[in-house]
Amino acid sequence: MKIEFWRNATLVLIVNNTRILVDPMLGEKGSLGIFPMTDNELLNPLVDLPFDNQTLLEKLKKVDAVAVSHLHPDHWDVKAIELLDKNIPVFCSSVIAEQISQYGFKNTIPIEEKITWNAIDISLTKGRHGTGEIGEKMGLVNGFIFKSADKTTYIVGDSIWCSEVAEAINTYQPQNIIVAGGAATFNVGDPIIMNTKDIINTCRYAPKASVWITHLETVSHCKEDRKFTRKKIKENNLQDQCFILNDGEEVNI
Repeated sequence: MKIEFWRNATLVLIVNNTRILVDPMLGEKGSLGIFPMTDNELLNPLVDLPFDNQTLLEKLKKVDAVAVSHLHPDHWDVKAIELLDKNIPVFCSSVIAEQISQYGFKNTIPIEEKITWNAIDISLTKGRHGTGEIGEKMGLVNGFIFKSADKTTYIVGDSIWCSEVAEAINTYQPQNIIVAGGAATFNVGDPIIMNTKDIINTCRYAPKASVWITHLETVSHCKEDRKFTRKKIKENNLQDQCFILNDGEEVNI
């Protein structure tokens, strides 16, 4: 398996030469505008994709399928809807499948629990996009398990550390765990995705897994950047287990 990381939660997971685009946010810098309840006027996304538009189009031609964890605009934006081939397989929970189909996608594949596609087992996992009232307002989010032969990768999605994440680790025993870091927080409530404490908990809970961090320095409500996160990883002696992905980076996993 291989990760081709673009930015935020957007990445391509390459499994046996099959390219699965996860949570595509493809618009240019600033295209999503100001996020509500952030106490700032920064335009999202904060950075462009790490390649030009022509390269983006060439990369999209090579994508074999898309996986969408939820429909928040930093995971599924207008540009993605515009540019993606409407015949491409789109994996998602059954809760959002109809809405994705309404955008013109003709091969939406809802997952209740597990499917097998192109010799890849794809399972849906649960998470919590925050706590309390904010968590309820953020709505349902999911993650994905991708398993091929003896290699399993768990993309947690927009979730804090919670019993659902622990249960997925227990069930699937992934060698790789991809988490959304950055401690995104609105002007009320607790973080809605993992902070460094949550990431460290994930590492301790799954000591044999490599943990890869996404979602840093791209949206305006994230409170923890790469420098801070790297410092916490070092303080906890997790440099050999926990890794920060940089925009445009490609890694074998």
